[in-house]
Amino acid sequence: MIGLTPERITEELQHFHAKLTQGAKTLRDLGEIETGVSPRDPVYQEGKLTLYRYQPRVEQPHPVPLLIVYALVNRPYMMDLQEDRSMIRGLLDAGLDIYLIDWGYPDAEDHHLTLADYIQRYIQHCVDHLRERHDLDAINLLGVCQGGALSLCFAALYPEKIRNLITMVTPVDFHTPDNLLTHLIRHVDVDLLVNTFGNLPGQMLNFAFVSLSPFRLAGQKYVDVADILDDAHALKNFLRMEKWIYDSPDQAGEAFRQFAKDFFQQNKLVKGEVVIGDRQVDLHSVTMPVLNVYASQDHLVPPAASTALAGVCGSQDYSELSFKGGHIGIYVSARSQREVPPAIAAWLLTH
Repeated sequence: MIGLTPERITEELQHFHAKLTQGAKTLRDLGEIETGVSPRDPVYQEGKLTLYRYQPRVEQPHPVPLLIVYALVNRPYMMDLQEDRSMIRGLLDAGLDIYLIDWGYPDAEDHHLTLADYIQRYIQHCVDHLRERHDLDAINLLGVCQGGALSLCFAALYPEKIRNLITMVTPVDFHTPDNLLTHLIRHVDVDLLVNTFGNLPGQMLNFAFVSLSPFRLAGQKYVDVADILDDAHALKNFLRMEKWIYDSPDQAGEAFRQFAKDFFQQNKLVKGEVVIGDRQVDLHSVTMPVLNVYASQDHLVPPAASTALAGVCGSQDYSELSFKGGHIGIYVSARSQREVPPAIAAWLLTH
């Protein structure tokens, strides 16, 4: 290669060694990598679940609270990662009263929990707690990713309890051709997996997610991190994301069994064939106003998997918000902070 002399190679190696040396010192001095920056208070607990209320950032928040239902497979502090990358802070600044379900970390005693436990017991108890606390017949609900699918089920079963529904990067049609996760899961013997492990190990799910984009998620980003080893602020930002990616709770075995088989393998949600407890989920019963937020470059929940909701829900007031970014960027990118929380708040305040 032109210009690649022994002297130049030596110089580059010395420069890289200096970066690594400085990086080691930066890492030693970083301290604890904190996540979840907005003050919050526990208001209800059941099992591993904790319902939090975020402290309002305006004098008089909106009288109808917004309950956030996050996915079971990751930790919800992605919504509040750091001060300048917090969807929750953006919603608080817009005047909303925010509550969030933290599912905690299931252990061996939770392997028997089913989707009915999560939807008809845990989500319903949290919704009823807020209805009583705020003296309301119905509250607002925001479901995120898998939590959006659970929220759709809840809204279909108990439409009288939800005033407005927001789904964010939520899969509805699990069999779109570009759904890589479905292609991976449809060949898994789910019964053998759950019968063997009891609870599905979080590390196994995390490996599956990383394998969908291995070059970027397991290779290139660690090469790129060499360029920020001398920048403590940038390195902390990177490590916050790494902490979230690998902070994967185990999944309650029976709930995972049903979600993997009924949603991923058999695509029952969009067909109206999911049964929760003894009740069938018909998305035509989702009659409240719906805002469906999706990411146009999402590799985990392709846009078509999410926008399928338009054709199956029963709402006469259905809207979509397309975010130009990916599955993670919709939470933490600078563009997202400018666009998504204000749009959600504006939609809610007009409903």
